[in-house]
Amino acid sequence: MQPFEQIVTDHGPVVLRVCRAVLGPQDAEDAWSETFLAALKAYPDLPQDANVEAWLVTIAHRKAIDVTRAAARRPVPVDELPERPSRSGRPEDWDGDLWNVLQQLTSRQRQVVAYHYLAGLPYKEIAVICGGSVEAARRAAADGIKALRTMYPAADDTSGESAVAAADDHRKLESRSTDRRGAPR
Repeated sequence: MQPFEQIVTDHGPVVLRVCRAVLGPQDAEDAWSETFLAALKAYPDLPQDANVEAWLVTIAHRKAIDVTRAAARRPVPVDELPERPSRSGRPEDWDGDLWNVLQQLTSRQRQVVAYHYLAGLPYKEIAVICGGSVEAARRAAADGIKALRTMYPAADDTSGESAVAAADDHRKLESRSTDRRGAPR
């Protein structure tokens, strides 16, 4: 069994990307921390042949639900804008424009797109995590990607910077997805 520190190093960036895609920049780091705290407690009981990344994404999914429920109970929403980070491509980087578009997807589409294209999970595992059938997960992902392609970058962008960033993000999503599909599980 790998040391837990190695698990955090290996899978932490993927879990953070999934949390950001599902929850947005404000709640993602809390969900990420809660995910790894819960994982640390359960890690000794994890079977040797378990898919660690799928296990962590499942925990992150549940923590995201907890964060969403907690946010719904807050009496007054905060209107402060998050800082606009750089576009360095590092896991801690954040694209606020992408989040604005992701917010327009349904919750199911956002989750399935994040789990499949960021975490590299197969639709079968996504169906188990989110509930529903494999076909429904595949349909939600297709609808979500189609919507993202039409909404991102913003139509009023005349500088071309958003288009370049969108192309970079798309390539990252595609390469991530390709790498994960070919990797042994």
